[in-house]
Amino acid sequence: MCRVPPRLLVVEDDDHIRTALRWALEDEGYLVEEAVDGEDAVRRVAVAVPDLMLVDLMLGAMDGFAVIREVRRDHDLPIIVVSARADTHDIVAALEAGADDYVTKPFQLKEVTARLRALRRRVSSGAPRPGAAENATPEVVLDAHATAPLVLRQERGTVHRGEEQLALTLTEFRLLCELASVPGRVLSRQELLSRVWEHGFFGDERIVDVHVRRLRTKIELDAGNPQVVVTVRGLGYRLDLQ
Repeated sequence: MCRVPPRLLVVEDDDHIRTALRWALEDEGYLVEEAVDGEDAVRRVAVAVPDLMLVDLMLGAMDGFAVIREVRRDHDLPIIVVSARADTHDIVAALEAGADDYVTKPFQLKEVTARLRALRRRVSSGAPRPGAAENATPEVVLDAHATAPLVLRQERGTVHRGEEQLALTLTEFRLLCELASVPGRVLSRQELLSRVWEHGFFGDERIVDVHVRRLRTKIELDAGNPQVVVTVRGLGYRLDLQ
């Protein structure tokens, strides 16, 4: 049987950058579609959901932040931001909107394709990476709360707080799995980049902090006073079973 190439939507208003990305990504085996602005991107996703997205932030009336939030309302596809805006505030805002990764312009095409390959591996392999997390217990009680226990079911790809299944993104789920694979042990940001994002050699540690913050808003009873995923100042993060 012929393999269906992954569909990738490039959302970019610069014709030259969009064309360069299309050529490079088609060489990598992607079926590339293009959107020239935010409204066009949202329309295309509504018609046919792509497998992955590359999104610029400066798109006109409907910027990249709005596109990501709109897509994230109903879909969990991997999204990478490719933008000239390198300010920490912009990077954090994009990740908090729901992006999985962030590449700043000017960029090397091989960096973009490497990050896309890493995202595809995470999607195709499911929650665990080859390594520690894949050997974890299928069901782990992270917080034995009397009425609303927090339960990670890795083989099913789910996390429940009581009867409610929590809507974690793939990145958030893998982050939780990695921390849960070594409860009580501190994992540095670089370790988490390598384990979860698989490109720690050029990843930005701020990505880890933002995703931890997003994860806490979903799994902690009090995100302002986290008990499950705790910060170890100067070292990284640790998962404490409750």
